[in-house]
Amino acid sequence: MSKKLYIKTWGCQMNVYDSQKMADVLAMMGYAPVETPDDADLMILNTCHIREKATEKVFSDLGRLRDIKEARAEKGEKALIAVAGCVAQAEGAEIMQRAKYVDMVFGPQVYHKLPEMILNATGGERVVNTDFPVESKFDNLPQGQSHGPSAMLSVQEGCDKFCTFCVVPYTRGAEYSRPIKQVMDEAKQMVDGGAKEIMLLGQNVNAYHGANDNGGTADLAELITAIAGLNGLERIRYMTSHPSDMNESLIAAHGSIAKLMPFLHLPVQSGSDRILELMNRKHTAAEYLDIISRVKKARPDIALSSDFIVGFPGETDDDHAQTMELARQVGFASCYSFKYSPRPGTPGAAMGGIVSEQVKDARLHELQAFLFAQQLDYNKQSVGKVMPVLFDRKGDKPGQLLGKTPWMQSVYVTAPDRLFGEMTDVTIEKAFQNGMSGTIVTTELQSTPSQKREAA
Repeated sequence: MSKKLYIKTWGCQMNVYDSQKMADVLAMMGYAPVETPDDADLMILNTCHIREKATEKVFSDLGRLRDIKEARAEKGEKALIAVAGCVAQAEGAEIMQRAKYVDMVFGPQVYHKLPEMILNATGGERVVNTDFPVESKFDNLPQGQSHGPSAMLSVQEGCDKFCTFCVVPYTRGAEYSRPIKQVMDEAKQMVDGGAKEIMLLGQNVNAYHGANDNGGTADLAELITAIAGLNGLERIRYMTSHPSDMNESLIAAHGSIAKLMPFLHLPVQSGSDRILELMNRKHTAAEYLDIISRVKKARPDIALSSDFIVGFPGETDDDHAQTMELARQVGFASCYSFKYSPRPGTPGAAMGGIVSEQVKDARLHELQAFLFAQQLDYNKQSVGKVMPVLFDRKGDKPGQLLGKTPWMQSVYVTAPDRLFGEMTDVTIEKAFQNGMSGTIVTTELQSTPSQKREAA
């Protein structure tokens, strides 16, 4: 009889990938995933340290898991609680001190040691493992699980940039790139398992510099070129990128590799050079705009996405106005925007010039209203067009499928389940801020590939 595994995941795609890998490791130990924690034998919170009040949200969830664990114990059943991810890495000692019922705390680099940790925890030991081991976890994790038609593949981890607002260098460690052969082997297994789209992941994915077969190193463009040669793979994406690592070969790849989708998520964080310097972003607003211009030249139809932080220490009304102007100049298809909140141990947390919450709220509201309007306008431009959609999710309503266009727009349609995992032409009929709806194009009405590209 299999044991039951519950994992709740916060944060970035890297965390989603890590949760999948933990599930793969635990599957070999007889654990089967469940949707709720109520009767789980192992409950894992895979945490993110980026969002505001991240630690308190973890403790709030831990309280609910404690009640489940105690109810199981009253029936003579044993359940384990674990905290994983970046909050665990940064604040493992505090978690173990405040939550005596937590059995395991471990960081992002040691998931391959889960069998040993579970064995120790089952024996009554409280386990804390926030090491940065010499061996790479990727050398010890199982490969080949595609987890659906759209799969995520971690190729780079860690960060050497040390932005003053960010904890990633401290929770994920220094930049590490997987060898190109190891990435290719896993990508092929994913495609063989049914994946038609692969998202290449990394904290700074375009800093990828993995060892190639010739004794040198490959950049991200070379890796994408190699992956594009896999038969059966139809789409390639990557995120998240840093402007400093947006080299010419990667920009050119957007125009020359058909399988590389016309979407780029390139965080800028601010439009003010003064704030960018305080953030230690290593680029100016003008340099960011120049990158965008060169990418658009290589791929004129590319959809652009970014991250913004408002209210960084010292930010003035003029700095905020410059951010608004940069957003206007670029014209984003989608964006993430947040109020600055200090992260313990980062240089930003010790800076003066704190911006009041009231001012942060007002600036965020203004920026988001503008960005959301851009996103809606971008989606509205698709109405009436025929677009290829890869259906990778089932909707909340019966008979509903969801998927993505090449430009990363979400589309939902009424369609039979047999189209799940398929690339299908859809006529876009309605546009909303966060997605679109449409109708499947019948075989007789489908456009040719060239017509689809022109329509889009």
